[in-house]
Amino acid sequence: MQEKRIAIKIGSNVLAAKEGGLDLDRIKQLVSQISTLHKKGFEIILISSGAVAAGRSQITDDKLDAVSARQLFSAIGQAKLINHYYDFFKEQGIICGQVLTTKESLGTRSHYLNQRNCMEVMLQHGVVPIVNENDTISVTELMFTDNDELSGMVATMMDASRLIILSNIDGIYDGNPSEPTSSVIREVFPGKRDLSAYIQTSKSSFGRGGMQTKTNIASKVADEGLEVIIANGKKDDILLKLLTSHDEVICTRFLPSEEPATSVKKWIAHSEGFAKGEIHIDAKAAEALMDEETASSVLMVGVTEIIGNFEKDDIVKIFDVNNHQLGVGKTQYASEDAKKLIGKKGKKPIVHYDYMYLF
Repeated sequence: MQEKRIAIKIGSNVLAAKEGGLDLDRIKQLVSQISTLHKKGFEIILISSGAVAAGRSQITDDKLDAVSARQLFSAIGQAKLINHYYDFFKEQGIICGQVLTTKESLGTRSHYLNQRNCMEVMLQHGVVPIVNENDTISVTELMFTDNDELSGMVATMMDASRLIILSNIDGIYDGNPSEPTSSVIREVFPGKRDLSAYIQTSKSSFGRGGMQTKTNIASKVADEGLEVIIANGKKDDILLKLLTSHDEVICTRFLPSEEPATSVKKWIAHSEGFAKGEIHIDAKAAEALMDEETASSVLMVGVTEIIGNFEKDDIVKIFDVNNHQLGVGKTQYASEDAKKLIGKKGKKPIVHYDYMYLF
């Protein structure tokens, strides 16, 4: 983990102007803060929403379906967004670069490592990577849930020490944020990540996500060993206050687990959406798997059912007898071969412990 490497995700509601389009003053202020951090030796990876919001202000066509509209708006808006970023960073004497990705392009370990190498080279040369999902070619079943999910994968992939998620509210509240009796939950500790009782289910006005997604991603990333901060990107100097000053900033911090996951396990943890099949195991195998004192693999003798068609090294989900998902992992068998070995002893694990992430 690299202490001065920070992933910052900026949400659509931070960048969008009330009247539509982009809030250029806000973008410029955020770029100024990132530039200050950059000059202090921080390596910043920026995950930025806002392309669709930027493009939507340019064209109105009520006849477009949702996917086509998203593709059109993002094609126009991404060009506008990255141009603004480029100009504002240039004013600060810093070069930025665009990284567009899709969920599918991170679905294999080799593609994942390719993406990581690209951004490593950028950081080594002092370039600020600006990452966004390529909505022009992403369709519904291949999309990230939103850029919160993408930011979690990028932060862990790049071995960052922190992920800062900027929204338009101060953090996660213990009640309705609009009520004066509600206050921000300041710290969320390992083993106490369930905040479902407090989360509002409404989604962003401009983006696809909401606070539930942010909480889920923050919990997963913190359990992998990174600190995650949810804060208000509309507040002046928020990044500088969070990282370099002693000011007490109102925000929600997810404190990291003391046992960071390995690079491979981090990739697997964020690969659930790429799963090609399911492995169902008996009660004895599930008990062994979830025993924190031992490092157990999924053995063929404990497998009761295999669902789906997958190849060796594909990602699969792991379920117990109650159809409760225990985790996700990389299979050492193709489904056709594995089905022939269900319940048999003395065979290599279908999912090895080193290539498995348990929830």
